[in-house]
Amino acid sequence: MEDNISLSAASDKIVSMVQGAIALIPNLVIGLVVFIVFWLIGKILRSFVRQRTQNRDTRNIGLVFGRLSQGGLIILGFLVAATIIFPSFNPADALATLGIGGVAIGFAFKDILQNFLAGILILITEPFRLDDQIVFKDFEGTVEHIETRATTIRTYDGRRVVIPNAELFTNAVMVNTAYDHRRLQYDIGIGYGDDIARAKDIILETLNSRPEVLEDPKPEALVVELADSTINIRARWWIEPPRRADAVASMDWVLENICNQLVAAGIDLPFPTQQILFHDQTEETDGDRSRQREGWPVSPKSDPPRALNLSRSVLTMVQNQRSQRQTDPAKQSNHQ
Repeated sequence: MEDNISLSAASDKIVSMVQGAIALIPNLVIGLVVFIVFWLIGKILRSFVRQRTQNRDTRNIGLVFGRLSQGGLIILGFLVAATIIFPSFNPADALATLGIGGVAIGFAFKDILQNFLAGILILITEPFRLDDQIVFKDFEGTVEHIETRATTIRTYDGRRVVIPNAELFTNAVMVNTAYDHRRLQYDIGIGYGDDIARAKDIILETLNSRPEVLEDPKPEALVVELADSTINIRARWWIEPPRRADAVASMDWVLENICNQLVAAGIDLPFPTQQILFHDQTEETDGDRSRQREGWPVSPKSDPPRALNLSRSVLTMVQNQRSQRQTDPAKQSNHQ
């Protein structure tokens, strides 16, 4: 009897659950439709904001507000859909629950939240923008995307680098295209016997003959170092625009023509050379310095210098052994 009652109760419970699920289907469909509508509105709003902020000065601000508005509408659509599907659902209680668990969520997703906030700050403060060319640690390239989690740059050799926003926000970043002008420089070595003024005039004439070299600031040729085998003259010039391809092309043309013009004018471009002298005289065993020159053997009439780090007794023993071997061929052959 009791088994029949339990089976009947279980059957009634299953039937009621199925009926409840069937009753929720219209609400589920309506809630899903509402959520999709909010998601589409958020996507349309994001695209609208981005289109209205295509200007370089407001592009990053448009990205920030577009993403925040889309995210806010998606969250609002989820809450509305949950209220439709589950009439007993209270958004205030859900927000209170999220507030209580916010600390745990913050610790669990610390890196994600840190990168998200750093991305928002990068987009707002704009230390660099899309299409800027930046240098970060060992990576250099063009900024392709600034997302809320990471920034993507395309290197000059065609590779993609994804850098977390927290790294970019807390470390130094060099922005090569932050200004309209960029200065290039290169050190050119001439011989000590060459005319420095003439070499500087040739360098400046070559720089001024290039169209992209700016007249203001004007090019410069400055002596910066008296090196071992050269006098180094630093050629400095400014170009516009400051992008990598323009800098490489300008450097190539300038160095090629400066080299050709200096050589044509008879100015030497020496390379480092070394002169090495070999001799067996070192430190205190050099012998009588007054009877020899550094790097040259001692005069045959003077005593030979002692070997390095050998005492007189050891040297005498070695010399005696050599003399015995020379005077006694039999012992020498046996020894061999």
